[in-house]
Amino acid sequence: MNAYNGFSLHRWLGIMIKEFIQLRRDRLTFGMIVGIPIMQLLLFGFAINSDPKHMPTAVVMADPGPFARSYVAAMQNSEYFRIVGSVDEREADRLLDRGDVQFVVTFPVGFHRDLVRGQMPTLLVEADATDPMATGGAISVLKHLGIEVFAPDLPGLRQPANAPVDLRIQRRYNPEGITAYNIVPGLSGVILTMTMILMTGLAMTRERERGTFENLLATPATPFEVMTGKIVPYILIGLIQVTLIFLAARWIFAVPMHGNLFLLYGVVLLFICANLTLGITFSSIARNQLQAMQMTFFFFLPSLLLSGFMFPFRGMPEWAQAVGSVLPLTHFVVLVRGILLKGNGPELLWNHVWPILLFMLTVLALGLKTFRKTLD
Repeated sequence: MNAYNGFSLHRWLGIMIKEFIQLRRDRLTFGMIVGIPIMQLLLFGFAINSDPKHMPTAVVMADPGPFARSYVAAMQNSEYFRIVGSVDEREADRLLDRGDVQFVVTFPVGFHRDLVRGQMPTLLVEADATDPMATGGAISVLKHLGIEVFAPDLPGLRQPANAPVDLRIQRRYNPEGITAYNIVPGLSGVILTMTMILMTGLAMTRERERGTFENLLATPATPFEVMTGKIVPYILIGLIQVTLIFLAARWIFAVPMHGNLFLLYGVVLLFICANLTLGITFSSIARNQLQAMQMTFFFFLPSLLLSGFMFPFRGMPEWAQAVGSVLPLTHFVVLVRGILLKGNGPELLWNHVWPILLFMLTVLALGLKTFRKTLD
């Protein structure tokens, strides 16, 4: 009996080797151990940028004179703006509402004449301020751009006090740049992504570990019936969660709600279903609850960082934007901000609705295929 009281290097090495063998057999866990740090390094090192450039910008050119063209060229050369074209005022409003452009710059009639006469013409810059972080750097550049552009042709503009134009910045949808207007609507998507995938991801793996999954297999239920039957209760939970979030957004953080609530809940319902189908798919692939949680975190991390919730989406490189465009949270953040802050209707939302719908149908087909193999 006393032989087992002391420390045994032999027994200790045996236990350690056993754990390494167990890790080697659990390939999913071992992949997460290697993959998550690599993914974090790539995302934080290459994808995240708090000073976005090449922001899409539309121009309303009521006076297409040489000074206006020089100013537009200087904006492009600053690398903060990417001119997408010249439009009329109605089209400019539509582009801002849809989120297709970040800025609209309007050169009024008589801009060239007033500038030559020293009458300081008004230059209107409308910015989509639903994400204040995305517009800060570009607006600061605009405040000094006029002197640099017009000084060679107009004398007396060497000092900042002698501004050639009356630059008026209109921050649309969030004039005061309140962070809560940007964070709280997007937070509803983050919470739903985490809770819906995690809860459903643990659904079947928990039954499998407890031994009740065999009883489910013995029933005549089809894979579609089992998956949808498990999803519906969580839909109600998700609706309760998002209702609490929206109530807090309205009465605690005073977030404006300009859009239709029925349309908002329709978008929320679609987003919940997309996340639940992914959670069920994870649960049919994972062999235990730990693996289901690991898969949930592996999906949640890029969703959080590449969706535009924490960092400006347009500040990311093209490959990161391509990855983010596949994630439902990216489109949901745009949709919920558009409905609440802009009052967007159905005609302005379809471009972000169909990617969520396509994601849900694709994952549902994959989940049914995987779950059918599990039943076999």
